[in-house]
Amino acid sequence: MKNLDLAIQFFLQIAVILGVCRVVGLVAKRFGQPQVVAEMIAGVLLGPSLFGLLAPELQKSLFPWDPKQQVRDTSAYLFPASQLGLALYMFIVGLEFRVDIVRKHIKSSIAVSVAGMLVPFILGGGLGYLLHARGGLFPEQTSATEAALFVGASMCITAFPMLARIIHFKGLNGTLMGTVAIGAGAIDDAVAWCLLALVLASFDSDMTQAIQSIGGGICFVVFVTMVLRPILLRFRNVFLDTESKLSESGLVIALMLMSLGAWFTDSIHLHAVFGAFLVGTAIPRGSIHSGVVDRIQPLTVALLLPLFFTYSGLNTRIGLLNQWWLLGVCAAILVAAILGKWAACTAAAKLSGLSMRDAMGIGVLMNARGLMELIIINKGLERGIISQELFACLVIMAIVTTLMASPLFDRMIATSKPQ
Repeated sequence: MKNLDLAIQFFLQIAVILGVCRVVGLVAKRFGQPQVVAEMIAGVLLGPSLFGLLAPELQKSLFPWDPKQQVRDTSAYLFPASQLGLALYMFIVGLEFRVDIVRKHIKSSIAVSVAGMLVPFILGGGLGYLLHARGGLFPEQTSATEAALFVGASMCITAFPMLARIIHFKGLNGTLMGTVAIGAGAIDDAVAWCLLALVLASFDSDMTQAIQSIGGGICFVVFVTMVLRPILLRFRNVFLDTESKLSESGLVIALMLMSLGAWFTDSIHLHAVFGAFLVGTAIPRGSIHSGVVDRIQPLTVALLLPLFFTYSGLNTRIGLLNQWWLLGVCAAILVAAILGKWAACTAAAKLSGLSMRDAMGIGVLMNARGLMELIIINKGLERGIISQELFACLVIMAIVTTLMASPLFDRMIATSKPQ
């Protein structure tokens, strides 16, 4: 297939992806689910798990994909577009992140984060070790230690961007419950990616890479916090026009900074989403940050982000779970993920002085894994750390835990009043 033909087909793919996402979104809305959760489900439906099962020839002609041969035809366009959408989305999350509010409740956020990482990591690590000994779910080059670290990291992650959207969807912005959850989620994801850096470094037999990733990440946080944010605040007028509104040049500068942040964290083998998010937190508040959000959010959320979910869905082959023991593995992963994260976060929040109602709400919110889970397991599949079967199990876990968050929250917890 020539490049021109691929480009033409890419436009057809976009039309199909957007149409399916909207239809699934309408159904999901009836069950109290935000659109971003619907897109996560739609991505899997468009892959071989449903579309490929019902109409394999049509699915293959629309999304040419052969993971065994690494023949990825149209994904040469789909992958970079999906990564751009992901980085822009995390940039928006960073723009809306309230550092001042999180700072007020940092002790509770840390307590919830530590418990929400430690317990699921122990459960996941033990499960990963046992699954490696069982055989069949990890490639030969993956050691037992790498298997335990990767599954443990997958279990302890929280869907930080998904969490931010659910909190916004539920009207919890600025509440004690929402603030503690968003702070703990940010810490969880940062640590989980440091664990992934260790796994990748071990996999490549080069621990200097892990040191570079973790050290570079810490230095970048310090740079953004101590250098970039004060500079942007001091020279905020470069973002504004004569009417004190965001100018076209200001928007371009913001997007350039986002791209540089994403490039840096990607180049040190953390994910681009962290650079994009951190730069978003540094953009001056007020008319600048709201202007950037207003300009880029509609296109990002409506067009680019669904491409990421579809890209993940094309990797997901739920039909591979065709043996009873594999279904048992999937169930074990679900139980360990749900009980480990929910119970640990609820207990930590209660012990840190929060009410039982707030603690239970935080536990439910922290159990959602969604977007960040898909990123980390895609990385594991891409690097050959896990098999397609284990990838499918972890995708199911990501979907189920994310789907649970909104209806469980509605059933168990009334909307919290701002503190």
